[in-house]
Amino acid sequence: MTSTDATPRPYSAFPVRIGLQVQPQHASYADIRRTVAAAEEIGVDVAFNWDHFYPLSGEPDGLHFECWTMLAAWAEATERVEIGALVTCNSYRNPDLLADMARTVDHISDGRLILGIGSGWFERDYDEYGYEFGTAGGRLDALGEALPRIEQRWTKLNPAPTRDIPVLIGGGGEKKTLKLVAQHANIWHGFGDAETIAHKHAVLDEHCKTIGRDPGEIERSTGVGTKTPDQIGKSLLDVGTRLFTVSVSGPDYDLGLLRDWVAWRNEVNNA
Repeated sequence: MTSTDATPRPYSAFPVRIGLQVQPQHASYADIRRTVAAAEEIGVDVAFNWDHFYPLSGEPDGLHFECWTMLAAWAEATERVEIGALVTCNSYRNPDLLADMARTVDHISDGRLILGIGSGWFERDYDEYGYEFGTAGGRLDALGEALPRIEQRWTKLNPAPTRDIPVLIGGGGEKKTLKLVAQHANIWHGFGDAETIAHKHAVLDEHCKTIGRDPGEIERSTGVGTKTPDQIGKSLLDVGTRLFTVSVSGPDYDLGLLRDWVAWRNEVNNA
């Protein structure tokens, strides 16, 4: 038996969901807003942006917009989809401030925010905006210090969040990142083929076992790149992935692949 064979997994009880990361680059905000509205009409479950200050592909100084002000606008512009960053950078905001921002967007959206968070990696963002880049290990340690502060701040805010805001942690580091997922996250987001994802799930499950947490509480999420459901859907499903996220970039925001994944989700969930 290989690591990608279908075996019982405690997190397989989650329904299949489809996310769309609308990369806020190389497009006007009007085009971004239309894309999110179209994705909601198609039936996407979660609309993500990202937390960067410059494009990650194409023209380095091309059109680009900020993450959290955009999420507040999406909260007003949408009705059903969950929204969030994939992912917000812990380095860019004081953790208590970030908790308050998240609580506010949670209220604006009537309880549809996911707090996606990671340790940060894009050095140009740090250099241009005056943040200390430091080391990967140092940024992960800072994330570990920030997460309890965020959780504690949520208990102090008035009004409180409308729900226990789901926390999504992105990243595949096995010693630090996945340990933080086990301690704090409701969703883990990673990348890779089914074999890679199965291995990461096993590591995460062990971290959960160490601290006495049920690994079935953590929804497993994966970026699908340009792959179709026919290419990778079943293999990722078999290893426990339940949230599959398509990414699109401006200026065109082609949603053809998203439609394929939404149709596949419907088939799987209704089987």
